[in-house]
Amino acid sequence: MDTEKLVGIIRSSTEEVFSMMLGLPIECGESHCEQLGDQSYDGVVAVVGLAGAYVGTGRISCSAKFACTISSAMLATVYESVDDDVLDAMAEVTNMIIGNVKSQIENDYGPMGLSIPTVIFGRNYRARSTGAVDWTVVPFVSGNERMEIRICLAPGSATSSHRADIAAHQTL
Repeated sequence: MDTEKLVGIIRSSTEEVFSMMLGLPIECGESHCEQLGDQSYDGVVAVVGLAGAYVGTGRISCSAKFACTISSAMLATVYESVDDDVLDAMAEVTNMIIGNVKSQIENDYGPMGLSIPTVIFGRNYRARSTGAVDWTVVPFVSGNERMEIRICLAPGSATSSHRADIAAHQTL
């Protein structure tokens, strides 16, 4: 799958969740690819894993203020600081957006599983993925707030699926 197609899928999935589920305006910025090393963050990062013939990660990051805005829209309650409800709402938004992306890319990459979201909140912390995988980065803006969606995908280990095929044939 080419990067432009993936960016289009990320964009449409995000716009759908923001318009239908949150009722918030969102504009897509200029996408790019990058390799991640150590990066410092302030705010909220939500991560889900993708697994199948291709494996990878979907990551959404935004400020604490924007996480509160998203959660307030989703839960119809005003949140002024990050608490368990805000972290749960961000996990669900990540699940919806990356889950929609996963469903659409399965046509090109085959069936995939989606892990349970992990949500991290803090100031000046680092998030790092191992390996030298390119990430597709798609920034979004809503009002004065910015959010980034990052996805990396790489061919999975053929060994584990091959072993499963062998085991299935041996039990017949």
